[in-house]
Amino acid sequence: MAAKRHKCEIKTAKPVVGKAKARRAASVMKPEYLAVIRNFRLMDDDFMSKCLENAPECIELMLQIILGKKDLKVVKAQTEYPIKSLQGRGVRFDVFARDSKGREYDIEIQRANDGAEPRRARYNSALMDANALKSGEDFGKLRDTYVIFITEDDVMKRGKDMYAFDRLDKDAGLELCDGTHIIYVNGATRSATVIGKLVHDLLCRDATKMYFDVLRKRVGQFKNSEEGRRTMCKAMERIAERNKAEGKRETMLATAKRMLKSGMLALKDIAKFSGLSLAEVKKLQASMA
Repeated sequence: MAAKRHKCEIKTAKPVVGKAKARRAASVMKPEYLAVIRNFRLMDDDFMSKCLENAPECIELMLQIILGKKDLKVVKAQTEYPIKSLQGRGVRFDVFARDSKGREYDIEIQRANDGAEPRRARYNSALMDANALKSGEDFGKLRDTYVIFITEDDVMKRGKDMYAFDRLDKDAGLELCDGTHIIYVNGATRSATVIGKLVHDLLCRDATKMYFDVLRKRVGQFKNSEEGRRTMCKAMERIAERNKAEGKRETMLATAKRMLKSGMLALKDIAKFSGLSLAEVKKLQASMA
């Protein structure tokens, strides 16, 4: 009889484990998180970072379109890539990539214009060079570098899809050919060009309406599959905990603004996720009216 009771105990243990797993999943898949995920775009840095993580094919497509190089092959890619400065300020690139020709890329997704100033691009470019050579190495071994800002607005105010800057002699039109390039992609463009279609996909909330298969598949994975939504919810949970622990007010305000713009969440839920107080969220909402 003891053996039979033991078997019964084993049989009844399985549903308990299943229920515990379901409770853990439910605790992560919070309705307020799912509402934000539905409204995310690749232009939103938290979502972009997760979507492009371990997805070199997406980064490769973006670079092929921006540079007009269909044969460009990415061999290394990393999101939230830190670069240290020995004496000054370090930076964290949204995306760092290297192609098969040895060229290196810093891609910055920038919604606010004040974060896309040319001097920031200059600094990022300088840090890429500062970390490129070992002691005693010849300067000729410096890699070609590209700093690419994809901005929500037309930062340069000239109505072009893209602005590409190289160093040159203004009078003679002579290029310096030092291998440094700074590019701004205009996120306000609505042209029918391939750049315009890329911008459309970066701003699109519905994966089914995206032009490029590679991006459509990746975004759909995180928006439409249970596994993808759970991954994003876990990431958002970590972001919320980090915001509260580190007290990064700029990040907290940016998160709250994005949620207020979506109009999909209650103010108390926005306060809970962003780390701001309810009073601060109400004040922010009033300032945006």
